[in-house]
Amino acid sequence: MGIKLKPKRGGFLRPFGCGIFIKHFLLSEAPYKSPTINPDTGATQSDIFRYYKEALIRETAMDRATKTEEKKAKKENRSINPDNIDKIYKKHLTRMPYKAQGCRYHSFVTYFSILQKLKWVEPTGKEEKSSSFQLSIMLIRFISAPQYIGLAISGKGAGHYCNTPPPICFYLTYSQ
Repeated sequence: MGIKLKPKRGGFLRPFGCGIFIKHFLLSEAPYKSPTINPDTGATQSDIFRYYKEALIRETAMDRATKTEEKKAKKENRSINPDNIDKIYKKHLTRMPYKAQGCRYHSFVTYFSILQKLKWVEPTGKEEKSSSFQLSIMLIRFISAPQYIGLAISGKGAGHYCNTPPPICFYLTYSQ
């Protein structure tokens, strides 16, 4: 007797987790075809979010293309053709709306603040130059420029905790 596998009601599935992406991205391992960065410099929070969303879109498009080709091949009683998967992937990639995939920015900021409280990520000390230049022109001194964020030593050693949602890790860490 098999186990029924279906998501909880109201949820959605992601091809990979946010914590795993952030860790590998800040380690400069270029997860899921994202660009590499200098791990000593880090990246801004908005850049990390953008690359995470783009990676989600690419992986979701590939999953959908593969499933579509599998269904067509089964229906037509033929073998799966990788060229068809590439064509369908490109078609899904162009039609995939940016806002439809995964995570909203506010949710990402909340998630990221928990990572900062756990001390898994930390500012590297570098600020985005274009923003500081624009802010000095407008003479707004109370808003700081976006800071570059890197992976902290405790974040590099987080290991399997990246698979656990950070709110649970935060609760387990600070509840005692």
